[in-house]
Amino acid sequence: MTNQKNEQPDRSNDQNQSNGKNANGRTNNGRRSDKRKNNTSFKRVNLERKRPQLSRGEAAEAKDGQRPSGQKSRRGSKAQKDPNAKLKIIPLGGLDAIGKNMTAFECNGDMILDDAGLMFPDDDHPGIDLILPDYTYVLENADKLRGIIITHGHEDHTGTLPYLLKDLDRTVNIYATKLTLGLIEGKFAEHRIKNAKLIEIKPGDDIKLGCFKVDFFAVNHSIPGAVGLFIQSPAGNVLHTGDFKLDQTPIDGVTTDFGALARFSDQGVDLMMSDSTNATNPNFTPSEAEVGKTLEQIISQAKGRVIIASFASHIHRMQQICDAAVKNGRKVVVTGRSMIQNTDIARRLGYLNISDDNLIDAYDLKGIPPEQVVIMCTGSQGEPLSALARIANGEHKTIEIEEGDTVIISATPVPGNEKAVTRVINQLAKIGADVYDKSRARVHVSGHAGAEELKIMLSIVKPKNFMPVHGEATHLRAHAKLAEATGVDPDNIYVMENGDSLELSARGVARGEGVPSGIVYVDGLSVGDTSQDVLDERNTLGNQGFASVAVAIDMKKRALEADVQVSMHGITGGDDHYLTQEAATTVTNALKRCLSKGGGIKELRKVARDALLSLLWERTKQRPMVVVNILEV
Repeated sequence: MTNQKNEQPDRSNDQNQSNGKNANGRTNNGRRSDKRKNNTSFKRVNLERKRPQLSRGEAAEAKDGQRPSGQKSRRGSKAQKDPNAKLKIIPLGGLDAIGKNMTAFECNGDMILDDAGLMFPDDDHPGIDLILPDYTYVLENADKLRGIIITHGHEDHTGTLPYLLKDLDRTVNIYATKLTLGLIEGKFAEHRIKNAKLIEIKPGDDIKLGCFKVDFFAVNHSIPGAVGLFIQSPAGNVLHTGDFKLDQTPIDGVTTDFGALARFSDQGVDLMMSDSTNATNPNFTPSEAEVGKTLEQIISQAKGRVIIASFASHIHRMQQICDAAVKNGRKVVVTGRSMIQNTDIARRLGYLNISDDNLIDAYDLKGIPPEQVVIMCTGSQGEPLSALARIANGEHKTIEIEEGDTVIISATPVPGNEKAVTRVINQLAKIGADVYDKSRARVHVSGHAGAEELKIMLSIVKPKNFMPVHGEATHLRAHAKLAEATGVDPDNIYVMENGDSLELSARGVARGEGVPSGIVYVDGLSVGDTSQDVLDERNTLGNQGFASVAVAIDMKKRALEADVQVSMHGITGGDDHYLTQEAATTVTNALKRCLSKGGGIKELRKVARDALLSLLWERTKQRPMVVVNILEV
């Protein structure tokens, strides 16, 4: 049987009162946990230092009595074992959703951070731009932090970095492959972060971070430069696969490094952490090369423009789109802010190959025949402000869609985005576009391993203990069953939650004390100030409407000084004079009764609100937000 968490340990309030800015932690169902304190706060600092630069991994200078970090270790060397050492593995995100991946590793006074991702909001988060993991624990232990390692360049692994660095009061090295660093550098430029030290690593490299030795190995994913980690510590060894699939015909020729996995297995893997995204898919994930064949066929048969929406960081997909366009004599147009930025970065670093002659600016489209153009754009998730949504709604500055054009949505909707994608598809269909999505043709394949590939990975590594990561509860539990099927002892399989911890020592693996966890909302310029209560109020406003009551009362005379004014917005019948008048009369009578009984201001507000809500429920079956304003005269 899979080990499961029976109860959450108490959190100390002291842990949640640091540095002065509120970061509202939540469980994944939006409710507060009684036993885990999720409200946290921290201080913001101004960063005015050197702009990020791509660099090779030189050793960091020892400073202020701190040990040097990031030193290249000798090939084949091992972390020195200590029978008394304990390694804490603390997932701060990524175990309740596909997104906001972040894990801390702590041993002998040293800590490293593996990934720092975000998640995009769904319909239950009105007004929210981004969702981050609560990284308060990292800030509280910043003096131990020896480095941040990023496995690849997707937003769900990099998106929290700008916010984390703004809150850290010290410079911490960030280690990643060249393309990943390029994407991070672009993100930092947007946020005007100038104190980051970016250090390039390559598959096969190993670095020393405090008492940790980290080996990097290549994995195949939907973006170049993805790596997995083999982390050696005095307490034991952990292998983290990162996001991966076992594509044997990859676009860039880089396959998952089975040889490295076998070597690590021989050294001994005390704990394996593995990508669970497609654990419920019983098959192998198809090769990315299959998408290229389909795209080429569709483009070759298209009569008008071809518009293809995909994730802006899916560089392999963008390469196949460019190849198919050039082969069919079409020029490529790139639109959408993130698509333009990532295309520029990928071309500059040599990961996207297309000549300047085959790229044209969206503003230069006029006069070019539609059958000679392929447009790459953002909007595969139906985002209302994305390029594809603006094209579909006729709001794009330079691109208009016409009947007979072909639109390809080369992505799978993230859970929660299905309705938004369907709305865009229907709008395109009304115009007369020929729309292709995953249900009609193989225009997308996943970048994550299916169940059979996950079992192969488990069989190669042969871990003593196993912890599924990167997925929702369904995916984690499905992956746990796969581990059991490949021979991992059920008692050594740990299905965790964000904020839980595992402790690895010479005695094995055991559950440890948890840390504060939850989520932080990014709402415009506000980070961590928006609570679930605010979101609940927004949902009430959007679904039920708003009503206000205004009245002047002489508390000495115990009498109303003027007529009660009732205003209603977003309420069925709220513009009906008779309903408004009935509401005013009902509230007036309730206030008079309360005044005659000696009620104070607090009681008067309550009876006015209750009276109006009762009437509106009886007349409209709605329970709007009601605000009562009482002016004492």
